[in-house]
Amino acid sequence: MTTVRPPGALTEPVERVGRGWTASLSLANGAIWVGWYGPLQILLASQAKDFAPGSGMSKETMLAWVTGAGAVVSLVANPLFGALSDRTTSRRGRRTPWIVAGTAGGALSLLLLAGAGGTATMTLGWCLVQLTLNAAFAAVTAAVPDRVPRSQRGSVGGWLGAAQILGVVGGTGLATAAGGVGAGYVACAVFTAVGVLPYVWRYEDLRLAAEDRPPWSRRGFLTGFWLSPRRYPDLGWAWLTRFLINLSNALVLLYLLYYLRDRLHYADPDEGVLILTAVNGLTLLATVVVGGVWSDRVGRRKPFVVWSGVLMAVATAALAGWQTWPGAIVAAAVLGIGFGVFTSVDFALMTDVLPKALDRGKDLGVINVANALPQVAAPALAAPIVTYLGGYRVLYLVAAVIGLAGAVLVGRIRGVE
Repeated sequence: MTTVRPPGALTEPVERVGRGWTASLSLANGAIWVGWYGPLQILLASQAKDFAPGSGMSKETMLAWVTGAGAVVSLVANPLFGALSDRTTSRRGRRTPWIVAGTAGGALSLLLLAGAGGTATMTLGWCLVQLTLNAAFAAVTAAVPDRVPRSQRGSVGGWLGAAQILGVVGGTGLATAAGGVGAGYVACAVFTAVGVLPYVWRYEDLRLAAEDRPPWSRRGFLTGFWLSPRRYPDLGWAWLTRFLINLSNALVLLYLLYYLRDRLHYADPDEGVLILTAVNGLTLLATVVVGGVWSDRVGRRKPFVVWSGVLMAVATAALAGWQTWPGAIVAAAVLGIGFGVFTSVDFALMTDVLPKALDRGKDLGVINVANALPQVAAPALAAPIVTYLGGYRVLYLVAAVIGLAGAVLVGRIRGVE
């Protein structure tokens, strides 16, 4: 076990982390995303197809209800477990116990899904996956401001972003290659549990001294989840910009299949979505680490977030004005370039505006709501626009304006270069 560590859990880190630490934490992050996206991309849809006959619901409706219930659990679980990890005084540190417990619980929940015999068990299993893996994810992300100095957070955020992308692809691949729904869940469960072991075995976590933990108060604990924009304006603007840019991205992706089929009249829209996803993923992977490293070297965050947001807004507007298959290919590539830079540098920016070391996990959990909430808000906003207010051209123009607003408002963050 590595013994060199910064002086304390609440100290601002100054010692650079090594490649081994970054690689191990990135692997743990990727393992969590395998546990999420094997089910989301393949396995839950297959189960919904099997369970829908005789249930009174279509497979699409069943899948929407199950994933929607999981999304609600995710919105609550991430900040909750982040706050609990902040207060943990275990001998193994603040974060490691939650990484271990969360991934172990996630693996067991995936095995429960493997044996699901109907809608109720499927819903319960997926909600438990969201609950437990969000506990691990909250602890993994909080480890960055705990251990990584500000000058290195862009590059570490880039590697975590790359691991996230590879985790999505890896989870989908495991679920597909395993040869069945049950085997797919088992494969994802094993990878999720094993993938965190290098980090928790090799690297000692920082311990919070019992005297540094604030006294317990239920009211204080609950009210701590409200981060006043007036008291913490930089955090408020950072949250809003992340929400707006993620909402814009969610609006682009939500009806992509229908856009190809109904607007572009692409011969095989399923294949078209796969091609666009691959193009987007390749350009995103190509820029996510580079953007973070570049940001660290020049010592600035806001210009990268602003211009990546502007680039994504331009690409989104192209979907409204250049409604052809080549236009969609170009837009997917440019969106990937912009979102890759945004993913790594915005993560570093978020860690730079955290108010207190004692609440890093909780505050990052609140910030992560800006990632999940757009997935809930996008359908409510997109459906009336497509149906009644002008169709896909207006939808993508609205999405471009929302993303551009997010990019411009980054300038309101005053405490970061």
